[in-house]
Amino acid sequence: MADSVWAPDGNNLVVHADNAQFLPLLPDGAFTLIYVDPPFNTGRVQRRQETRMVFNAGGEGDRVGFKGRSYDTIKGSLHSYDDAFSDYWSFLEPRLLEAWRLLADDGTLYLHLDYREVHYAKVMLDAIFGRDCFLNEIIWAYDYGARARNRWPTKHDNILVYVKNPARYHFDNAEVDREPYMAPGLVTPAKRELGKLPTDVWWHTIVSPTGKEKTGYPTQKPEGLIRRIVAASSRPGDWCLDFFAGSGTLGAVAGKLGRRFVCVDSNQPAVDVMQKRLGEKAAFVRLATAEEGSAVAAQQ
Repeated sequence: MADSVWAPDGNNLVVHADNAQFLPLLPDGAFTLIYVDPPFNTGRVQRRQETRMVFNAGGEGDRVGFKGRSYDTIKGSLHSYDDAFSDYWSFLEPRLLEAWRLLADDGTLYLHLDYREVHYAKVMLDAIFGRDCFLNEIIWAYDYGARARNRWPTKHDNILVYVKNPARYHFDNAEVDREPYMAPGLVTPAKRELGKLPTDVWWHTIVSPTGKEKTGYPTQKPEGLIRRIVAASSRPGDWCLDFFAGSGTLGAVAGKLGRRFVCVDSNQPAVDVMQKRLGEKAAFVRLATAEEGSAVAAQQ
């Protein structure tokens, strides 16, 4: 049955399915890189409403733009998902166990969370992978969002990095983008020109609300962040997996870097965004739910 959905010499895939139903269909050790950005268990519903500007030739729009031109604000669809689970860890643990099974011997898992759950996740992954398989905790720091007055504003996410085999994992930091030195006067001109290798603290802005990269999906992650992960922990032609795919950033980046990918999400708005974003770069399949009485993938 798995062969009808995925094959190592097959197409890139976007799968509309419950990942708990789909992941067991995949063979052991199929993926060099797994990146997952699950719901953060914030206890609130996440929402983002798309807006766009339309030129008003009569000059009576509700916004004024470049050179005094008038525009109407058009509100689009509201994407949302329920980011609260009564038992978050009974939800996440079996999926992380599947991630361990699906990693190749030289593979790496990147688990993207925030301060609410990352310490629990670290203990869980130590148990699943083994403490010697912990590679890094990456801090992604950004400059947008929280404006707290009674505490330090929260401006970072946490990404836990675990390898399947600490003696064999693939990692190539020569492939990643370099950063400017924070004190360029203290290094040689040649080093300033080359830039420095990233550390475990990554300064990178969020997806711009007005930028070309924006899809309108509420938890979209920037391509620059995922590009660094894919470049360092996979090779051209390797398979990459994201089973909380959301807007499909992993697929978009993997495709541009010559990797192959499988993106899975159960949310119809996420699949709609990925169809628009990834287009002909992937085959789109839907896995019938248990209620529908079958687990056969159907081409969309």
